[in-house]
Amino acid sequence: MHNAIVIGAGLAGSEAAWQLAQRGIHVDLYEMKPVKMTPAHHSSAFAELCCSNSLRGAEICTAPGLLKEELRRAGSLIISCADATRVEAGGALAVDREAFANLVTEKVKNHSNITVYEGEVTEIPAEGHVIVATGPLTSDALFESIHSKLGAHEYLHFYDAAAPIVSFESVDMDSAYFASRYDKGTADYINCPMNREQYDAFWEALCEAEQAPVHGFEDKKVFEGCMPVEVMGRRGHDTLLYGPLKPVGLRDPHTGETPYAVVQLRRDNAAGSLYNLVGFQTHLKFPEQKRVFSMIPALKNAEFVRYGVMHRNTFMDSPRLLDNHYRLKAEPRIRFAGQMTGVEGYIESAASGFETGLNLARELLGLEPIEFSDLTAIGALGLYISNEANAKFQPMNINFGIIQPLGYRVKGKREKNTQIAQRALEHLDTLLDAVQEGKETLS
Repeated sequence: MHNAIVIGAGLAGSEAAWQLAQRGIHVDLYEMKPVKMTPAHHSSAFAELCCSNSLRGAEICTAPGLLKEELRRAGSLIISCADATRVEAGGALAVDREAFANLVTEKVKNHSNITVYEGEVTEIPAEGHVIVATGPLTSDALFESIHSKLGAHEYLHFYDAAAPIVSFESVDMDSAYFASRYDKGTADYINCPMNREQYDAFWEALCEAEQAPVHGFEDKKVFEGCMPVEVMGRRGHDTLLYGPLKPVGLRDPHTGETPYAVVQLRRDNAAGSLYNLVGFQTHLKFPEQKRVFSMIPALKNAEFVRYGVMHRNTFMDSPRLLDNHYRLKAEPRIRFAGQMTGVEGYIESAASGFETGLNLARELLGLEPIEFSDLTAIGALGLYISNEANAKFQPMNINFGIIQPLGYRVKGKREKNTQIAQRALEHLDTLLDAVQEGKETLS
């Protein structure tokens, strides 16, 4: 039997291990939890969602929606588990984070071709085919091993932050209301309105609140897609009003008017007993979070079941180090997957794990790798992180800007993106059909 080693059982590692195992490859999967935990993790389960429970847009006219549909059609473990544990979140795919992680863990641990080993891996194995998917919080010992393997190439880093979670029963629904923006779709979000006076007091307190110590933290080093709410607030009085507190389309049924500002809460579990503060990633001290966020009228008596946290997010200078199949150019038996490669986001991490697992399996079976071009979202990510023209490489969420354009004009952004997505799915289906006709299974 062919063998492979996967280090890390997050989104990327779990997906990579699954794709290998589904193709008859025996996988030794190493995960340091629960023997050793990180500041951002709270459970021993695989594929734990440390920040939001949202996997972002579900419609294929959005780039995240397209990437999810590509993975769904190709047999992704992460997407199937997300679909099975979905909670209502309007146009987004959000999950019950505990149920999701538990389902991924159950499937991976029960696969006959996967053997799980608990404990920290301190160095890259000297032999064999390896996928390193240890994420942005790679342990210090393994980090040093990877760094020495890369030679002169330096790691880069930025900071990620997670939002607080409150209990539903502690939200003052006399001050809040369920609604969707412009009353489109189902009313899945709790909306917490503020008038001008309330917002001004909240904004001033937020900007002056005491931050938790994070070694080497600078506002300029945060990732724009995960910007701490206090950093956003310091950019100006109105910044939040055009961001997570945007009130447009959220008329208050209590007054019949549009509030000055609105804080939205998104369901965090299937039971609807927990809600997270949308866009409220933060690195404020815990008592400060309680004090400042309780100034939001509907959260005046909120029970915070988890406070927001901030952590280092380390990533590689991938264009100098990796090819479009996430292989280390200097030593192709070693692959990397997940956020450490510079793909940013849950589904992007899963996509990198899918590609590495799939094509390592094909290599071990004596088959040529599948070339996902930039006509697809999966391929565009691999080509982005390996593009040596990226002199000042930064992490990237999936977006239509890195997918090959149509080559002709289309009126309207939504229609243009829909056509790009339809072309991508047609291309992917043709690719998958060709593989299946060769009696090579993809799922």
